[in-house]
Amino acid sequence: MIDINSDMGELTHLFEDRTYHRLIDHVTSINLACGGHAGNTIMMTELSKLAKMKNVRIGAHPGYPDPDNLGREVMNMDPGELTKTTLEQIRRLGEIVSAENGELSHVKPHGALYNQAAKDRAISRSIGEAVLKFNPNLVMIGLAGSVMLHVWQEMGLQVMGEAFADRTYESDGSLRNRQLDLALITNPEKAALQAQMITDEGRVISFDGTEININAQTICVHSDTPNALEIAIKVNKRMNKE
Repeated sequence: MIDINSDMGELTHLFEDRTYHRLIDHVTSINLACGGHAGNTIMMTELSKLAKMKNVRIGAHPGYPDPDNLGREVMNMDPGELTKTTLEQIRRLGEIVSAENGELSHVKPHGALYNQAAKDRAISRSIGEAVLKFNPNLVMIGLAGSVMLHVWQEMGLQVMGEAFADRTYESDGSLRNRQLDLALITNPEKAALQAQMITDEGRVISFDGTEININAQTICVHSDTPNALEIAIKVNKRMNKE
């Protein structure tokens, strides 16, 4: 069964209205914001506890340390500083998870950091260096077919290619910018069909109609996409052939 992951712990209102708590029932991995672009001790602790109780894998979701822009704007950071902030974020979550007798399974960069790492070897390497220092056995999640996966593999790290149920693609295999029209897929059935095409056929249809080959081992459903819970339910059912 393919992994279904979701980014969590980023928005207080989704924690308070228990969207995150309900989503955990329909995914197999969560990626927790760990104090860089978003996230706090309360959310990290409670969501870690819940994930452990439900046998859902817990991963770190480090981003640029820019909470004002939720990590969605590019920051020009020195490679060493990028490694340092990434390591600090992963370590912070790791300590919380360890205190709950759990363990981290993976790391997935967030937002602008993710998008840059997908095409920039130096940024990918800075992230990889942080993980090697923390725990080289953690799995790295990144955009399927992208530079980041190749760099991390060269560094000796395990990788999982990621695809998206709730985002549209450009013809070069990159994600359509969130600021553009129709970047998000908010119809649960359409999102589930895209996820099924990716997993069953190894392809996705881009925004302009181009067919893209894609090799993914995990499918993301963003927790802040409109209808996220309904999307996760539909995707889960499709993945399990229900």
